[in-house]
Amino acid sequence: MDNKINEIRRKISTLRAEMSLVEASIRDQVNRDLDCSEASYRLMAMRAEVTELIGRWKAAGGGERLPTVRERLSRSFADRAVATGKPAPDKSDKGRLMPGQSNARV
Repeated sequence: MDNKINEIRRKISTLRAEMSLVEASIRDQVNRDLDCSEASYRLMAMRAEVTELIGRWKAAGGGERLPTVRERLSRSFADRAVATGKPAPDKSDKGRLMPGQSNARV
């Protein structure tokens, strides 16, 4: 049953990602004064499918709260590691040889 719940969650996540792309397309069409009815119908169908999937998810035993797109994006942004620079080289060791090194040229 856990695999079924995870499969439904993956479908929901995929649909949410597609929905955000369709929403961006609609915004772009509205900004250009174009007809966005086809994309709007597609978005409404996706929303109906997500609602149906959530019902199946709950019926299969899914009980935890599903994060919204904004929550998922902010969480993934916060989880990214902060890049750190290399420590500055110690100038006092500049001319010294490390153990196992030699001055011989090859």
